[in-house]
Amino acid sequence: MSLFNELKRRNVFKVGIAYVVVAWLVAQVLQLIFESFGTPDWVMKTVLVLLATGLPFALFFAWAFEMTPGGLKRESEVDRTQSITPQTGKKLNTVIFAVMGLAIAYFTYDKFVLTAGRDAALIEATTQAVSEQAATEEASTESDKSIAVLPFVNMSDDASNEYFSDGLSEELLNMLVKIPELRVAARTSSFSFKDKDLKISEIAQELNVSHVLEGSVRKFGDKVRITAQLIKAEDGFHLWSETYDRELDDIFVVQDEIASKVANALQVTLLGQSRSEREVDPEAYELWLKGLYFLNQRGEENYKKSEEVLLQAIELEPDYVAAWELVAMTYYVQTTQHIRTREEGYALAMNAINRAISLDPNQGVTLAAYGFLKKNLDWDWETAQMALTRAHQLEPNSNIIRIWRASLMQTLGRLDEAVENYKQALAVDPLNLSPYSSLGINYRKVHRFEDAIAVFKKQIELRPDYYWAHFNLGKTYLFKGDPEQALVEIENNPSNIFRELGLVLVYTTLGREAEAQAVLQRLVAQEGEQSPVWIAEAFGWRGERDQAFEWLEKAYVQKDVGLAYLLGNTVFKSLWDDPRWVELLQKLNLLEYWQDMPPEYGGPARPAG
Repeated sequence: MSLFNELKRRNVFKVGIAYVVVAWLVAQVLQLIFESFGTPDWVMKTVLVLLATGLPFALFFAWAFEMTPGGLKRESEVDRTQSITPQTGKKLNTVIFAVMGLAIAYFTYDKFVLTAGRDAALIEATTQAVSEQAATEEASTESDKSIAVLPFVNMSDDASNEYFSDGLSEELLNMLVKIPELRVAARTSSFSFKDKDLKISEIAQELNVSHVLEGSVRKFGDKVRITAQLIKAEDGFHLWSETYDRELDDIFVVQDEIASKVANALQVTLLGQSRSEREVDPEAYELWLKGLYFLNQRGEENYKKSEEVLLQAIELEPDYVAAWELVAMTYYVQTTQHIRTREEGYALAMNAINRAISLDPNQGVTLAAYGFLKKNLDWDWETAQMALTRAHQLEPNSNIIRIWRASLMQTLGRLDEAVENYKQALAVDPLNLSPYSSLGINYRKVHRFEDAIAVFKKQIELRPDYYWAHFNLGKTYLFKGDPEQALVEIENNPSNIFRELGLVLVYTTLGREAEAQAVLQRLVAQEGEQSPVWIAEAFGWRGERDQAFEWLEKAYVQKDVGLAYLLGNTVFKSLWDDPRWVELLQKLNLLEYWQDMPPEYGGPARPAG
């Protein structure tokens, strides 16, 4: 008998077919189960190896054994002459047909049900992956178009020429801000790295930018040497660098060229009229740079110096818009710092900013300064809104405009909008303490206490001795219901008006009345004349309405800037249902804005139903 016939007689082929079909079906079912439970790949691979290993054994048993009515017997023991015939072939036929039926059923289910689901999931996963990749690429591209302008180093023999290098840096920054596609770190954060020996990569990481523009200025007489270089922060590679030896008369041309080269390197478009197209007397420009420098240095003496040199610039160049704008802000600061009386400072500031507007009504920052002054000095909210909205349209990337708009939103009780705008401001100015204060205060006004606490703690991390941050953090703990922790923060302050006010608020809450009274008397005697709003806060929190309204009226007569931030201030909660509160808001032109506020943010209570 041939080997083939013998294999056939012993059902080896049938056993092999049955084994393969069963193994395939088992593998398919196990794979589906393993995928559902997230079983590691090595488990399935092990199963396949075991199934493959079992095939030779199955074939061997088919060759060596036979199924009979009497059970499993060795092939050599089966007497094929008897009437009791082997049953292996018949049973294998039944098994094969049954398994083939199951296999066909599974194949049909897999083809029309499982495969369709897998395809849909694959399409969804692929679409999501493509979307995520596109978003990542877009975010990467957007992040790549970001820059910080560091203060250029003064290399002149005369240290007093620092005003020139600082001013040049700020001018370049202001030119780049006008590019819509470019995200530019704000001045306060960029200039915080002045005279600090840090790597470019570290600075870029702090400011969340991908490029840094740095340089140096050497000024000698009427000549300047300016070196500028654009650096990719990721690898320190110089994308562009240049040195300019020019006359002072050519300073605007140099600024235009540097800004243009930076824009080209970052593949963005420089917008607006170039500085070299605006005819400004170089001496007047230099005086403007000095005025800017002194204003940024702060302090009464510097404010007076700023005013002096700016007026000299205006005398040389009567139509110098930037000088009129800057001297208006100098007068404003002098007014808020009580260097000038309110009447005198208001008249001077408004005259200067109106002059700037008349010369060029389409300068974004000038319009914003006008809106800011109308808000804080004139309480003309409607005009301020129009001016700041138009300013934002003209210069949507300007961070100072963004901050001033947020300040107006806070004044008008649009607190959620104020929060979002201050968050945007901090995204490009992460080291500026002022927006942190405003963001934290607005978080507190909308009762997001944990967010406010995190903001004020970040401020303290940036500057541990910052009294305003400790005061606001303490106030937040107080409003949250934790006067003990509030006291800890208030006591971290040095002796000043905010420590005194904070102690009055906390002592009152803790029931330490004698101490609260003593501090309040001291606060009124020392700060009452200059800061009536703060005195009103103390009485308002204590629930002493008559005294609170008396001091609010004094603040109204003095046109205290603090009244612009009245809405949503929880210290005045005891006054909100008093008819005198409505009368005060009417005088301030804030009544309609208060009425639009949600009750939970300090707006009027709404009738039930």
